Amino acid sequence: MKLSKLLKEAMVLIEETPICHPALSDAHDPDIRSIHCRAQEVTPGGLFAAIPGFAADGHDFIDHALARGAVAILAQKEVVRDTTVVTVSSTRKALGGISSAFFGRPSEHLCVIGITGTNGKTTTTYLVESILAAAGHKVGLIGTINYHYDGKTFPNPVTTPESLDIQRILSEMLGCGVTHVVMEISSHAIDLLRICNCYLDVGVFTNLSQDHLDYHGDMDSYWQCKKKLFTVFLNQGPKKSRARAVVNIDDEKGRELVNTIEMQCIGTGSRESAVIRPEEISHALDGIGGRIHTPSGTLVFNSPLVGRYNLENILSAVGVGIALEMDLESIRQGIKRLPYVSGRLEPVAGGRWDRFVYVDYAHTPDALKNVILAIRAVTSCRIICIFGCGGDRDRTKRPQMGEIAGRLCDFSVITSDNPRTEDPLEIIDGIVKGIRRTASRAYLPADFQNGFAEKGYVVEADRGRAIDIGIRASHPGDVVLIAGKGHENYQVLGRKIIDFDDKQVAEKAIGKFQPLK
Repeated sequence: MKLSKLLKEAMVLIEETPICHPALSDAHDPDIRSIHCRAQEVTPGGLFAAIPGFAADGHDFIDHALARGAVAILAQKEVVRDTTVVTVSSTRKALGGISSAFFGRPSEHLCVIGITGTNGKTTTTYLVESILAAAGHKVGLIGTINYHYDGKTFPNPVTTPESLDIQRILSEMLGCGVTHVVMEISSHAIDLLRICNCYLDVGVFTNLSQDHLDYHGDMDSYWQCKKKLFTVFLNQGPKKSRARAVVNIDDEKGRELVNTIEMQCIGTGSRESAVIRPEEISHALDGIGGRIHTPSGTLVFNSPLVGRYNLENILSAVGVGIALEMDLESIRQGIKRLPYVSGRLEPVAGGRWDRFVYVDYAHTPDALKNVILAIRAVTSCRIICIFGCGGDRDRTKRPQMGEIAGRLCDFSVITSDNPRTEDPLEIIDGIVKGIRRTASRAYLPADFQNGFAEKGYVVEADRGRAIDIGIRASHPGDVVLIAGKGHENYQVLGRKIIDFDDKQVAEKAIGKFQPLK
């Protein structure tokens, strides 16, 4: 595509005129063969977008991009080079429009559902995917665990990719016959304009609780960012008039959101004002069942998912189905067919041992509390929790998570969880400050020859040994919850990334303790 044509289409999309770009005559109008925002990936004939980042600035890599064959530069700073340079006020914003135009505006030809919230995004995304598939649609998914479509799965280093990557992925999905796309949308993606010109048909809000304060600074800034999905991004573009919002009104911020947005909104939750609300629900360790009130009638359902928080996720997914005018049988089948989501209360050695061992992604105070309460509600057995907190992240949640584990669990093993460049013991010390308020005794690792007799906790910075301690401390019927990493198969230590999978480590620990059936 000629640069002049690309700019003409893109600037209409982002409703902006470039601050400066050269006159593009036939002789000096480069043919753009590809678009890049990472200089090391530039190929000949490419347009390089210089994005200011947190660790590095793309403007510092322009010469590298040119050396690799870039024929044009998109910048937001003054750049003097012997090449075509287009200057805009924000390269992040412009990249969304340019990428959308380059790939043929794929989101306009797809039904796109975007899901945001502190917790529940991943499970809700997979529930919606399952419901759409049950209705016979060809579905693509972009999320924390991976992105996948048409039987192909690809790693995804962040919850929501850069705008360039989103538009490329949507274009690939469209080319494979995908009709519906479900995607998780993080607060970082909203703030960093990664979803610019990705037009949504339905936006979903799950909940809001403390997370990412290392990035946003305070809860109000975090909330204002999340809210923009509905007040800004869902409220623009060619789908604006038909866009729908699905909002959990059991959450305080959800109720505020419903009163803020102008589009049609489907409220979910236990309140009488909720359009989608539960009736006669039963909870057990093997799943949830019952009836859900909807505008289309009563939905009788069964799900292998566990816990009240997963009921909230199910209600959100049902809300999407209703927003898309799907039949109740497809919704019921979709809910039934999803056994669990990778790393979300995922069973380890299920049915092959006399304990219940789970790995879960819970890494915020609210998520940890919810998953423990979900287990506590369906069993009277002891709960052993193995968890830590991430390094170089929000420090204020560490004592909160310690307090929650000490109050709700019978025994906790405090360990490392991606310490990054922080001292693991300093992170653990922050957790211990909270758990001391609620746990009655501090044990030593050597105390665990015959389990524990009194409610308490132990510190073991090595996550592998911590999992081993938790397994050895368990008795028949106990629940062992390994929280924080879920689906992740790595551990970040300093600047290194090492292989580490909670589920595999737990299976090995169980095998050492007692051969599996």
